Amino acid sequence: MTSTNTSTDSSQLKRSLKARHLTMISLGGSIGTGIFLASGGAISTAGPGGALVAYAAIGIMVYFLMTSLAEMAAYMPVAGSFKVYATKFVDPAFGFAIGWNYWYNWAITIAAELAAVVLIMKFWFPESPSFIWSGIALVIMFGLNYLSVRGFGEAEFWFSLIKVVTVIIFIITGILMIFGIMGGEAIGFSNFTIGDAPFNGGFFAILGVFMAAGFSFQGTELLGVAAGESENPEKTIPKAINSVFWRILLFYILAIFVIGMILPYTDERLLSSDISVSPFTLVFERAGFAFAASVMNAIILTAVLSAGNSGMYAATRMLWDLARDGKAPKFLGKLDRRGVPVNALLVTTLVGSLAFLTTFFGDGVVYIWLLNASGMAGFVTWLGIAISHYRFRRAYIAQGKDLNALPYRAKWFPIGPLLAFILCTFIILGQNYQAFIGGTIDWNGIFVSYIGLPLFLIVWLVYKIKYKTKLIPLEECDLGKE
Repeated sequence: MTSTNTSTDSSQLKRSLKARHLTMISLGGSIGTGIFLASGGAISTAGPGGALVAYAAIGIMVYFLMTSLAEMAAYMPVAGSFKVYATKFVDPAFGFAIGWNYWYNWAITIAAELAAVVLIMKFWFPESPSFIWSGIALVIMFGLNYLSVRGFGEAEFWFSLIKVVTVIIFIITGILMIFGIMGGEAIGFSNFTIGDAPFNGGFFAILGVFMAAGFSFQGTELLGVAAGESENPEKTIPKAINSVFWRILLFYILAIFVIGMILPYTDERLLSSDISVSPFTLVFERAGFAFAASVMNAIILTAVLSAGNSGMYAATRMLWDLARDGKAPKFLGKLDRRGVPVNALLVTTLVGSLAFLTTFFGDGVVYIWLLNASGMAGFVTWLGIAISHYRFRRAYIAQGKDLNALPYRAKWFPIGPLLAFILCTFIILGQNYQAFIGGTIDWNGIFVSYIGLPLFLIVWLVYKIKYKTKLIPLEECDLGKE
């Protein structure tokens, strides 16, 4: 399916992504509005200690998921990674559903990023027409993906570098403020002991943050898609996975710790989604940095463009791979002379822009439904990774292969994929647990929150019934490299 070199074969993707691209693609995929905006709400809801516990738990789960993905991607680096692994190691129907689920997830995410760009630009130009900014953002995202995979990789590298540098500066500034070196008197642990801190709201508050934290880490799995176009994936993928996890966990844990130390969880501004009162903005302003809101707005704009850029890349590659496998219209499986799946890119862009247009009709009700279904899709993909890896390793052993021959070997098997499976299932089922507690059941809330799950199951079961697919015996799993 993919070449091991930069072949000029028009049917193959070009392996043009270097190790630094892979690292930043995965790193940039998870550092975004989740840390710049949502972290404030997490601290306000569960207190600084509760937020740290929730994000640490999600971080551990993501670590196991990424090591599972690294083992499969280093062994079999393909652009349609999750779909291919689910098809080969579990069930073709499961692979079909995972592939379309992942494409839909990122296609709708493009629409979400376009909507976010409009909100950000309104900060500077409140009277300007929305379609101008969404149109410019769409052209930028499309252009970066149309140029070449190297163009996408370079853009993502610099987008991500801006975010990484911002978080590092924020953490250093925050630590200096805690000790009174910047921003006035030393703060110390005073905000960790006020009211119900460090834990506020008890178990259910932490549970709510736990659910939300999962969304913040989504995007780390992009590395599996990018593996199909990376140079020397056997070495670069494990290296990127290991470094990315620790950096992400360090960034999130330290950033939340700094915010919780400097801003009391009782500060109502933490609950705002307005960039002018982002926890990062509030801390920088307290440190004495002028124009903090404008600077953070610009940084979050790069984060949004980065997410849209990555989403368009991931969705395009998955749609291309589905077409190559006969599970999407054939014309979507064509590449141009530069190795770019232009037809799949055009269709993905069109679907994302049409989904964005729904924000202007019926008070955005359709758009909210699309977005809710997309939110569930990311966790379903993670669930698919855990299941596929568990089956892959068992099949590898059942077929008498030597584990030492694997380019990368995930630690803690089978604890890793099993724990990730349990936690992902817990998150999926607990998406809107509030709808089940209290005097009456909120059926509308349940329907809106869980719509993505029946959609996935319908796609899976229809394909399974139509083609009469079955769970593949371990001895018959296709472990041949692509």
